[in-house]
Amino acid sequence: MNTIEDFRSLLNDELGLTITADDVRARLDEVAGWDSVYLLSLLTLLERRTGRVLPLRDVLSAGSLHDIYLIAAGT
Repeated sequence: MNTIEDFRSLLNDELGLTITADDVRARLDEVAGWDSVYLLSLLTLLERRTGRVLPLRDVLSAGSLHDIYLIAAGT
């Protein structure tokens, strides 16, 4: 997962969500179908993919999928 498009593909392919480029920057409560189960599933998937533990506090306070991508990318 090197780019935001890789991240979007991960969401689409692994979580079964249809995430558009606009959805990535939208507030999480505006993303169709998004809920806390997806958040935990994504966190687990990202930790597996990156090989490191992501800061739960930061992920829980993320306002968008883009914010979560930045946390996973380590920026």
